Amino acid sequence: MNKNIENTDQLAAVNHKIVSEGEVLPSVQLKDGSRVQTGTVATMLHNINLYNSGERGQVEKELELAVPTLIKVGLFDLFAPEDWINGSNPGRRFVGELARSYLARASS
Repeated sequence: MNKNIENTDQLAAVNHKIVSEGEVLPSVQLKDGSRVQTGTVATMLHNINLYNSGERGQVEKELELAVPTLIKVGLFDLFAPEDWINGSNPGRRFVGELARSYLARASS
């Protein structure tokens, strides 16, 4: 089974913003056969800082694109969306709300 996680192709372009010119972050195949884009967690942290600095629009879209990959790699198993939402960091809260909404849609 070779299945890309939702938004993997778009994340390749988004995640490029954290690496030097000419560098490429690959997608990798997980043991279950799904493919995820590397660099997503690092880019999310970068975008949370931008969000906390007042940026919106594109940064919000990029954070939303990352949620399916972040779920797939287990980030929200380790830190539940509610943990993100209940904190005092606005960017973390935003990502937690995105994850909660995504998970609710996926389970219905």
